[in-house]
Amino acid sequence: MPIVKEVGAVLIVLLVLSFVLSTFSLPLVSATEDSWTTMEPMPTARNGFGVAVVDGKIYAIGGSNGSLLGINEMYDPVTDTWTTKTPMPTPRIGFGILVYQNKIYVIGGQIGLFPQAVTGANEVYDPSTDTWESKTGIPEARDGFRANVVNDKIYLISGFGTPFIPYPNSGENLVYDPANDSWSTKASILTPVHWYASEVVDNKICIIGGRDFSLNIIYNLTQIYDTETDTWSYGTSIPTNISLGAAGATTGAMAPTRIYVIGGFTSFDYDAISLNYVYDPEGDVWSMGTSMSTPRYSLGVAVVNDTLYAIGGKSGDNYLAVNEKYTPLGYIPEFPSWIILPLFLVATLAVIVCKKKTRSLSA
Repeated sequence: MPIVKEVGAVLIVLLVLSFVLSTFSLPLVSATEDSWTTMEPMPTARNGFGVAVVDGKIYAIGGSNGSLLGINEMYDPVTDTWTTKTPMPTPRIGFGILVYQNKIYVIGGQIGLFPQAVTGANEVYDPSTDTWESKTGIPEARDGFRANVVNDKIYLISGFGTPFIPYPNSGENLVYDPANDSWSTKASILTPVHWYASEVVDNKICIIGGRDFSLNIIYNLTQIYDTETDTWSYGTSIPTNISLGAAGATTGAMAPTRIYVIGGFTSFDYDAISLNYVYDPEGDVWSMGTSMSTPRYSLGVAVVNDTLYAIGGKSGDNYLAVNEKYTPLGYIPEFPSWIILPLFLVATLAVIVCKKKTRSLSA
């Protein structure tokens, strides 16, 4: 009888814990690594926009659907739903976007299509208040670059400015300090490019692909900037010359640390591709992941819990709203908290039985 009472007491405690923890449990993820799933499309089809992640939510800002947009749409991966937020004050495309201290910085970009014009605007969005504010802009307006943040500094590398013809690439490496709202310069990139893909791993900024319109070149270069030493080097080139692809990096928490370069185009015919290249920064090697379902370029890629979301873009004359989720190679699925309870129950019962047997043997 004593053992029955002990087990009964344990069951009561576990039932209470089960009720409490069930309110916090996460849905069981049924995910196959290296695979794609179609999610709820973005409300506004467009390309040339930026994506940023704050508190697990994806913000798709700006872009173009034939007209320049300031639209700001938020995607919740948990509920697979979109919500419209306060638009960006300066409609534009081709800008740099990043998150610093839970605020989204949108810097530079193109503010005119016909005629073409660029801006140095530096506008900051606070998702907690759904408001925008302006900061000190880029010293020289430009377009066609990415923005990355490393150790409290924001880096804007290469891209192009004016005049648009013949689209001269800039080699500048501009650094913005949010703490004092000021700009400085660092070592210039080895090969100036625009419309490249970029990500940060271990305080190093990887600039991948891109093009030079004036030279009629689309590159396959991997250029690596070490922010700690202010030096550049070349990594192993991506297997295909790519421009206007998008990149996302997994952190190593739920999938191995990798940079994924997705979509883009490989020729000046702007033929969209669906390729998914995987870069291992430590080994400096490239491999292939499963291609996404929808070929496109000028898309946005966001990473939430080491899962990638490829959103929007353009294919031919079509502006896209498609939203495809990619479960990366080596991904370890999440599991709900209530799974712990059965395991704890089994372990507790085993301990009680072992104690009873030990007492019986020693008696």
